[in-house]
Amino acid sequence: MSIKPQMDSHVREKIIADPEVLLEDQDIMRALVAANEQSMGGNIVDLRGIAMERLEARLDRLEDTHRSVIAAAYENLAGTNQVHRAILRMMDATKFEVFLHDLSTDVADTLRVDSMKLVLESASETEEPAVQQMGSVLGVVTEGFTDDYIGRGRSNPIRQVTLRQIQTEDADLYGDKAPYIRSEACLKLDFGPGRLPGMLVMGAEDPHQFTPQQGTDLLTFFAGVFERAMRRWLS
Repeated sequence: MSIKPQMDSHVREKIIADPEVLLEDQDIMRALVAANEQSMGGNIVDLRGIAMERLEARLDRLEDTHRSVIAAAYENLAGTNQVHRAILRMMDATKFEVFLHDLSTDVADTLRVDSMKLVLESASETEEPAVQQMGSVLGVVTEGFTDDYIGRGRSNPIRQVTLRQIQTEDADLYGDKAPYIRSEACLKLDFGPGRLPGMLVMGAEDPHQFTPQQGTDLLTFFAGVFERAMRRWLS
């Protein structure tokens, strides 16, 4: 005994000609599974349907993870390119004054930070006239200032790169921009034997640009290059 199909003949012919189209459409497959469960009644447990639902949920999680990994890879690549461009620009300078000017302009723009400040420790509190002229990007501080600022008076070990969110009105480092800076990256600098350390501080108005949860590999590399450039100028 044959049952006359209730489906439109053109649709039926399309499905018979290419049944894989149905298998690749998740919405249609869910509708078919639901219809099959309804036809079996509420007293029958469809283990195949349950397994299918679990596989679909697992596939969705894997797809979300895949998208997150791809996004993180692109973000890391973009960050690497930024740091590389900033280093190349920094190495173009032939004079220390040009080096400092580029640091506060082109290098800061490339790294997308709103403030850049180079801090040098000194045993003398008096500033040279040349340092005073570059006060917006270069500052001389007393011995021990770097560790105190990075550690905020705590006894924790000082890392080379410290990322954190801040809220300060202190104009010593950021000048007129101090009320707007909401996150910063502090790069401790080692200028070699016999020299006091220094610090490069990057400030951003975006509170999420520098946070403790972020990786520091790229900024550690940037700090290493910056240290070597500064040793050449200081010598």
